[in-house]
Amino acid sequence: MTVSASSPVGIFDSGIGGLTVVKAIQSLLPSERIIYFGDTARVPYGSKSQVTIRKYAQDDTAILMKYQPKMIIVACNTVSALALDVVKQVGNGVPVLGVLEAGAALAVQHSRNNRIGVIGTRATIASNAYSLAIGLIEPAVEVFSSPCPLFVPLAEEGYIDHPASRMIAREYLEGLLEQGVDTLVLGCTHYPILRNLIEETVGPDIAIIDSAEAIALKAKEVLVENNLLNDSASSVFPHLLVSDLPQKFKALCELFLGRDIPDVELVDV
Repeated sequence: MTVSASSPVGIFDSGIGGLTVVKAIQSLLPSERIIYFGDTARVPYGSKSQVTIRKYAQDDTAILMKYQPKMIIVACNTVSALALDVVKQVGNGVPVLGVLEAGAALAVQHSRNNRIGVIGTRATIASNAYSLAIGLIEPAVEVFSSPCPLFVPLAEEGYIDHPASRMIAREYLEGLLEQGVDTLVLGCTHYPILRNLIEETVGPDIAIIDSAEAIALKAKEVLVENNLLNDSASSVFPHLLVSDLPQKFKALCELFLGRDIPDVELVDV
């Protein structure tokens, strides 16, 4: 497979959450062509078994490989934690970036007291992947983790400013605040959709780490290193693929990307 600077960047996630990564990449690298696949038929991944998650990762990568991408970004923390090796295998030499490692590195940079909180899906938190990734960068850091399974459906329903969401956020985040963390990693790409609510709950003294912003910076670095940065002056809207409910996805895209979007393509997995 021959790739060039004009080849697309492939991004996948279990649903709409990865749009936060699309937005961050577009903001930093507006000339890059993006192919995005959201596996809306099988969302959420965070409650599935490791065997199932690895199978889904294989399917998702195979869909993106049809477009001959120059890079694959795994915008799903659950896949980043449990199946990054599968993506690399199917990618067959294409650079693969996972949001988890990028988020861990940025968290270590921001923390002043070496006490970092991580929130994510049950599968991501159970994998202990953030603790391991942070520990490799800075062994002195203590990591406190909390699964927040209801945040994904709240984000998908657009409940970004709802009394029920506030109550759930307080319930999930109280324990981390008691541990004295000064940095909080949003360990699921859906969670930045609820960022204002989370910031309101934890207060202004805690640094919020958005793995979407972290992965965009890492993507630029890798593209520059490999001489694959697209320096064209034009910007193209991402090509959006889903495995179910394209109309619902289109409406949510418009909410999260803040603009009208072209049609969304339905693909089989």
